Amino acid sequence: MAAPQTSNEVLHDFFPLMREYKDGRVERYWATELVPPSLDAETVTQSKDVVISPETDLSARIFLPRNADPASKLPLLIYFHGGGFVLESAFSSLYHNHLNLLAAEANVVAVSVNYRLAPEYPLPAAYEDAWLALKWIASQSINEEWIEKYADLNRVFLGGDSAGGNIASNLAVRFGGGEEKEKLAGTNLVGVFLNCPFFCGVDPLENEDKHEVFPKVYLDKIWKYACPGTAGSDDPRVNPDKDPNLWRFGCTRVLVYLAEKDVLRGRGWLFKETMMKSGWNGNIDVVEVEGEDHVFSVLFPKSENSMAMLKKVASFINNE
Repeated sequence: MAAPQTSNEVLHDFFPLMREYKDGRVERYWATELVPPSLDAETVTQSKDVVISPETDLSARIFLPRNADPASKLPLLIYFHGGGFVLESAFSSLYHNHLNLLAAEANVVAVSVNYRLAPEYPLPAAYEDAWLALKWIASQSINEEWIEKYADLNRVFLGGDSAGGNIASNLAVRFGGGEEKEKLAGTNLVGVFLNCPFFCGVDPLENEDKHEVFPKVYLDKIWKYACPGTAGSDDPRVNPDKDPNLWRFGCTRVLVYLAEKDVLRGRGWLFKETMMKSGWNGNIDVVEVEGEDHVFSVLFPKSENSMAMLKKVASFINNE
C-alpha cells in the first residue's frame, strides 16, 4: 500500500513559531529539545516527573532545591511555560534550565506544568489543565512525597512567562472566584509572578503594529487560532481590561516583569492600571527592563539583567 501523500499547502502560517498544513500536519519551529529530569550539576537542584491526570496525559516536572529540609518547609511555585499556547514544554531544555535556576535562587519547590497545546488541544484545554494541576496539588499532595514533605501550601505562588503568564493570571482569577475556592481549602495563594504576559485587545496600543516579527495582527490571529471559540481579542481571558471578575484576583501581591522592546510591553502596563481600578485589594509592582525583548530571562538566563530579575523574583517570593 502506498504511503499517504503529504500536502505542502499551508492552512495556518504562524512562522517563525509554527505552521499547520491542509493535510493536518503541524510543524513547530521554535521549540527546544526535551530533556529528562536530573540532578543539576550547577545548582544542585533535583527534578522528577509526575503524572497528574492519565486521562488527559497531564503531567508536570517538580524541582527541589538544594538543602530542602522537611523541618522547614518551602514556598511552592506553580509555573506555566510560554510559547503562544502552541509550542514548548515543561520538559524542554529551555524551561528545565530556567526552573532549575529559579528554584535554586528563590529556594522554592517548583511544579512546572506540562499543559496541553493548541491546535491539537485548543483553549480552554490549557486553562483547564492549570486548574486541574492546582486542585491536584491542593488535594493529592499526600501522594506526592516532595510536595508533602517540603512544600508549604500556605505559601503558594503562581508564575509564568508569555502565554504561561496569561494562564497564571486567569488561574488566579478563578482561584479567587467564590465557590470554586472552597474546593481548594488549605491552599493559600500568596502571590503571582508574570513575565512578559500575553495579553491583547481589539483597540491597538502605541507601537503594537510596528513590531517586525510579532505585530498586533499576528498576536490577534494566533489567539483566535489557539482559542477558536473566542469572540476575539477582547475576550476577558486575553484582555483583562474586559474582565468583570478581575477584582477577584486570588492573592494580594503581584509582580510583573516587562521588556522595553517587547510588543507586549504596553499590555503589561495596562494590566497594572486595570488591576488598580478593578476593586482588587492588593499591591502590584511592575518592573520594565531597558534594552531587553520578550522573555529575555528565559532565553538568555545568564545575562546580567536575567540574573537581576531572578534575584528580584526570589525576594518577591520570600517577602524580603
